[in-house]
Amino acid sequence: MILHTEVAGDGEPLVFLHTGLQTGKTDFDKQREYFSSKYQVISPDLRGHGESPSDDLEDYFNKAADDLAETFRSLEINHAHITGCSFGALVAIFLAKRHPEFVWTLTISGVTPLKPDNWKSMNEEESKFRLNLLKDEETCAYFDSLHGNGWQRFIHMGQDDEWYPFEAIRSIQSLNMPILYVIGEGLEHEVNGLMDYKEQSDSVHTAVLPYASHLVHSEQPDLYNKTLEVFLSNWES
Repeated sequence: MILHTEVAGDGEPLVFLHTGLQTGKTDFDKQREYFSSKYQVISPDLRGHGESPSDDLEDYFNKAADDLAETFRSLEINHAHITGCSFGALVAIFLAKRHPEFVWTLTISGVTPLKPDNWKSMNEEESKFRLNLLKDEETCAYFDSLHGNGWQRFIHMGQDDEWYPFEAIRSIQSLNMPILYVIGEGLEHEVNGLMDYKEQSDSVHTAVLPYASHLVHSEQPDLYNKTLEVFLSNWES
Protein backbone atom coordinates (compact mmCIF):
# COMPACT_ATOMS: atom_id res chain seq x y z
CA MET A 1 0.00 0.00 0.00
CA ILE A 2 1.08 3.58 -0.61
CA LEU A 3 1.44 5.34 2.73
CA HIS A 4 0.21 8.80 3.62
CA THR A 5 3.34 10.93 3.69
CA GLU A 6 4.26 14.45 4.79
CA VAL A 7 7.10 16.12 2.86
CA ALA A 8 9.05 19.23 3.91
CA GLY A 9 12.12 20.89 2.45
CA ASP A 10 14.32 20.18 -0.56
CA GLY A 11 17.49 18.17 -1.07
CA GLU A 12 18.44 14.55 -0.52
CA PRO A 13 15.54 12.49 0.85
CA LEU A 14 15.69 11.93 4.61
CA VAL A 15 12.98 9.62 5.96
CA PHE A 16 11.87 9.54 9.60
CA LEU A 17 9.93 6.44 10.72
CA HIS A 18 7.85 7.09 13.81
CA THR A 19 7.49 5.07 16.98
CA GLY A 20 4.48 2.87 17.68
CA LEU A 21 1.10 4.64 17.93
CA GLN A 22 2.56 7.91 16.71
CA THR A 23 2.44 9.35 13.19
CA GLY A 24 4.67 11.18 10.74
CA LYS A 25 3.28 14.47 12.05
CA THR A 26 3.53 13.78 15.77
CA ASP A 27 6.97 12.18 16.02
CA PHE A 28 10.46 13.43 15.07
CA ASP A 29 9.11 17.00 15.07
CA LYS A 30 12.39 18.49 16.33
CA GLN A 31 14.28 16.57 13.65
CA ARG A 32 11.88 17.60 10.90
CA GLU A 33 12.27 21.25 11.86
CA TYR A 34 16.06 20.99 12.05
CA PHE A 35 16.79 19.02 8.88
CA SER A 36 14.19 20.39 6.46
CA SER A 37 16.43 23.38 5.73
CA LYS A 38 18.90 21.06 3.97
CA TYR A 39 17.08 17.81 3.20
CA GLN A 40 13.77 16.72 1.74
CA VAL A 41 12.28 15.37 4.95
CA ILE A 42 9.77 12.59 4.41
CA SER A 43 7.49 11.50 7.25
CA PRO A 44 5.22 8.54 6.43
CA ASP A 45 2.39 7.19 8.55
CA LEU A 46 3.23 3.50 8.85
CA ARG A 47 0.63 0.84 8.08
CA GLY A 48 -2.30 1.06 10.50
CA HIS A 49 -1.21 4.45 11.85
CA GLY A 50 -2.55 7.93 11.25
CA GLU A 51 -3.81 8.39 7.70
CA SER A 52 -2.49 5.02 6.49
CA PRO A 53 -5.36 2.83 7.73
CA SER A 54 -5.17 -0.92 7.30
CA ASP A 55 -7.02 -3.91 8.72
CA ASP A 56 -4.14 -6.21 7.76
CA LEU A 57 -1.55 -6.37 10.54
CA GLU A 58 -0.40 -9.92 9.85
CA ASP A 59 3.32 -10.32 9.08
CA TYR A 60 3.48 -6.66 9.99
CA PHE A 61 7.14 -5.75 9.59
CA ASN A 62 7.61 -7.36 6.19
CA LYS A 63 4.47 -5.69 4.86
CA ALA A 64 5.42 -2.34 6.41
CA ALA A 65 8.78 -2.53 4.63
CA ASP A 66 7.05 -3.32 1.34
CA ASP A 67 4.71 -0.36 1.92
CA LEU A 68 7.70 1.95 2.16
CA ALA A 69 9.23 0.59 -1.04
CA GLU A 70 5.92 1.10 -2.87
CA THR A 71 5.61 4.61 -1.43
CA PHE A 72 9.13 5.54 -2.49
CA ARG A 73 8.42 4.37 -6.03
CA SER A 74 5.28 6.51 -6.10
CA LEU A 75 7.33 9.52 -4.96
CA GLU A 76 10.07 8.70 -7.50
CA ILE A 77 12.64 8.30 -4.72
CA ASN A 78 15.50 6.06 -5.81
CA HIS A 79 17.28 6.00 -2.46
CA ALA A 80 17.10 7.85 0.84
CA HIS A 81 18.62 8.27 4.27
CA ILE A 82 16.38 6.13 6.50
CA THR A 83 15.97 6.96 10.19
CA GLY A 84 13.72 5.22 12.70
CA CYS A 85 13.20 4.78 16.42
CA SER A 86 11.75 1.80 18.29
CA PHE A 87 8.84 0.45 16.20
CA GLY A 88 9.97 2.59 13.28
CA ALA A 89 13.55 1.32 13.63
CA LEU A 90 12.34 -2.27 13.36
CA VAL A 91 10.54 -1.38 10.12
CA ALA A 92 13.71 0.39 8.93
CA ILE A 93 15.81 -2.75 9.46
CA PHE A 94 13.28 -4.87 7.56
CA LEU A 95 13.33 -2.30 4.74
CA ALA A 96 17.14 -2.41 4.60
CA LYS A 97 17.07 -6.21 4.32
CA ARG A 98 14.16 -6.54 1.88
CA HIS A 99 14.74 -3.45 -0.27
CA PRO A 100 18.36 -2.34 0.25
CA GLU A 101 18.35 -0.43 -3.03
CA PHE A 102 16.27 2.29 -1.36
CA VAL A 103 18.49 2.68 1.71
CA TRP A 104 21.46 5.02 1.26
CA THR A 105 22.15 5.16 5.01
CA LEU A 106 20.38 3.59 7.98
CA THR A 107 20.02 5.26 11.38
CA ILE A 108 18.29 3.36 14.17
CA SER A 109 17.60 3.84 17.86
CA GLY A 110 15.51 2.15 20.52
CA VAL A 111 16.00 -1.44 19.33
CA THR A 112 17.06 -4.56 21.23
CA PRO A 113 19.08 -6.90 19.00
CA LEU A 114 19.81 -9.44 21.76
CA LYS A 115 16.83 -11.02 23.49
CA PRO A 116 17.16 -10.29 27.23
CA ASP A 117 17.05 -13.26 29.59
CA ASN A 118 14.11 -11.66 31.38
CA TRP A 119 12.28 -10.72 28.17
CA LYS A 120 9.06 -12.53 29.14
CA SER A 121 8.71 -10.61 32.40
CA MET A 122 9.77 -7.36 30.70
CA ASN A 123 7.09 -7.76 28.06
CA GLU A 124 4.46 -8.71 30.64
CA GLU A 125 5.17 -5.51 32.55
CA GLU A 126 5.02 -3.41 29.39
CA SER A 127 1.81 -5.16 28.33
CA LYS A 128 0.13 -4.33 31.62
CA PHE A 129 1.11 -0.69 31.20
CA ARG A 130 -0.22 -0.60 27.64
CA LEU A 131 -3.48 -2.33 28.58
CA ASN A 132 -4.05 0.25 31.30
CA LEU A 133 -3.98 2.90 28.59
CA LEU A 134 -7.22 1.45 27.27
CA LYS A 135 -8.90 2.34 30.58
CA ASP A 136 -7.98 6.01 30.35
CA GLU A 137 -10.59 8.00 28.45
CA GLU A 138 -8.31 10.95 27.72
CA THR A 139 -5.58 8.70 26.34
CA CYS A 140 -8.06 6.78 24.19
CA ALA A 141 -9.51 10.03 22.85
CA TYR A 142 -6.00 11.18 21.90
CA PHE A 143 -5.19 8.01 19.98
CA ASP A 144 -8.65 8.02 18.39
CA SER A 145 -7.87 11.50 17.06
CA LEU A 146 -4.60 10.24 15.54
CA HIS A 147 -5.63 6.89 14.13
CA GLY A 148 -9.39 6.52 14.16
CA ASN A 149 -10.70 3.04 14.97
CA GLY A 150 -8.49 0.00 15.33
CA TRP A 151 -5.32 1.34 16.99
CA GLN A 152 -6.05 -0.89 20.00
CA ARG A 153 -4.88 -3.85 17.91
CA PHE A 154 -1.28 -2.70 18.39
CA ILE A 155 -1.80 -2.81 22.16
CA HIS A 156 -3.06 -6.38 21.97
CA MET A 157 -0.30 -7.35 19.54
CA GLY A 158 2.25 -6.59 22.24
CA GLN A 159 0.69 -9.08 24.68
CA ASP A 160 2.29 -11.94 22.77
CA ASP A 161 5.91 -12.12 23.88
CA GLU A 162 6.80 -13.44 20.41
CA TRP A 163 5.80 -10.16 18.76
CA TYR A 164 9.32 -8.69 18.84
CA PRO A 165 11.31 -9.83 15.77
CA PHE A 166 14.56 -10.70 17.55
CA GLU A 167 15.61 -13.31 15.00
CA ALA A 168 15.05 -11.01 12.03
CA ILE A 169 16.96 -8.03 13.44
CA ARG A 170 19.69 -9.98 15.24
CA SER A 171 22.11 -10.07 12.31
CA ILE A 172 23.08 -7.06 10.22
CA GLN A 173 26.06 -8.66 8.49
CA SER A 174 24.21 -8.74 5.16
CA LEU A 175 23.71 -4.96 5.18
CA ASN A 176 26.26 -2.99 3.18
CA MET A 177 25.01 0.55 3.74
CA PRO A 178 26.47 2.84 6.44
CA ILE A 179 24.62 2.37 9.73
CA LEU A 180 24.35 4.65 12.73
CA TYR A 181 23.02 3.20 15.98
CA VAL A 182 22.16 5.93 18.49
CA ILE A 183 20.99 5.06 21.99
CA GLY A 184 20.48 6.64 25.36
CA GLU A 185 22.56 5.40 28.24
CA GLY A 186 19.52 4.44 30.29
CA LEU A 187 18.74 0.90 29.09
CA GLU A 188 21.31 -1.84 29.59
CA HIS A 189 19.88 -4.19 26.96
CA GLU A 190 20.11 -1.49 24.29
CA VAL A 191 23.71 -0.73 25.27
CA ASN A 192 24.52 -4.45 24.98
CA GLY A 193 22.92 -4.53 21.56
CA LEU A 194 25.00 -1.59 20.43
CA MET A 195 28.22 -3.45 21.11
CA ASP A 196 26.91 -6.54 19.36
CA TYR A 197 25.99 -4.60 16.22
CA LYS A 198 29.34 -2.82 16.27
CA GLU A 199 31.23 -6.12 16.35
CA GLN A 200 29.28 -7.48 13.39
CA SER A 201 30.23 -4.88 10.81
CA ASP A 202 32.73 -2.11 10.11
CA SER A 203 29.82 -0.20 8.53
CA VAL A 204 28.26 0.41 11.96
CA HIS A 205 28.87 3.70 13.77
CA THR A 206 27.59 4.14 17.30
CA ALA A 207 26.69 6.90 19.74
CA VAL A 208 25.53 6.70 23.37
CA LEU A 209 23.87 9.92 24.52
CA PRO A 210 23.70 10.89 28.21
CA TYR A 211 20.54 11.55 30.19
CA ALA A 212 18.39 9.65 27.72
CA SER A 213 16.77 6.27 27.41
CA HIS A 214 14.56 4.53 24.84
CA LEU A 215 13.28 7.60 22.95
CA VAL A 216 16.62 9.32 22.59
CA HIS A 217 15.54 11.57 19.71
CA SER A 218 12.87 13.23 21.85
CA GLU A 219 14.72 13.06 25.19
CA GLN A 220 17.92 14.65 23.83
CA PRO A 221 16.85 16.21 20.51
CA ASP A 222 19.75 18.66 20.14
CA LEU A 223 22.43 16.02 20.76
CA TYR A 224 20.59 13.57 18.53
CA ASN A 225 20.32 16.11 15.72
CA LYS A 226 24.02 16.99 15.86
CA THR A 227 25.01 13.32 15.93
CA LEU A 228 22.81 12.51 12.96
CA GLU A 229 24.04 15.58 11.10
CA VAL A 230 27.69 14.54 11.46
CA PHE A 231 26.86 11.03 10.28
CA LEU A 232 24.87 12.18 7.25
CA SER A 233 27.53 14.72 6.23
CA ASN A 234 29.92 11.83 5.65
CA TRP A 235 27.53 9.97 3.35
CA GLU A 236 25.88 12.51 1.12
CA SER A 237 25.27 11.12 -2.36
